[in-house]
Amino acid sequence: MDTIELLKGVEVFDGLSDSELGQLAAICREARYAKGQTLTIQGDEGDEFYIIQKGLVEVGVSEGGSHPPRTVINLGVGQVVGEMALVDRGPRSATVRCVTDVVANVIGREAFERLCQANQHLGMVVYRNLAADLSFKMRHSHLARR
Repeated sequence: MDTIELLKGVEVFDGLSDSELGQLAAICREARYAKGQTLTIQGDEGDEFYIIQKGLVEVGVSEGGSHPPRTVINLGVGQVVGEMALVDRGPRSATVRCVTDVVANVIGREAFERLCQANQHLGMVVYRNLAADLSFKMRHSHLARR
């Protein structure tokens, strides 16, 4: 799948022009992960986020202690994980494991921040969309605790 076509289907990038999507595509790197491989580990530092191009990942959250992560959602093509790494420098909030072989487009925080400085409209749109997405998740987090 063409990177720009993939980005067009990602909610976080709604409202960006084709030119802006091209700028984003230029800072993406494709990465391949095997079934069972871990993309992120809850509590670790993170500076990248992932756009699923192919495959399925499982997002799990540990309540602490020695309990294994509890799956809260499975995500597939066009969905993102690790987006909070673009917003802050806090620890990862979840462990993300590949349920199948996965191809992802990866965007690093530093490259993204440079792009936002160069194109403030792009930055404003993406951060607004990220804020709306995170707000929705917070408001509905009680549903994932069942």
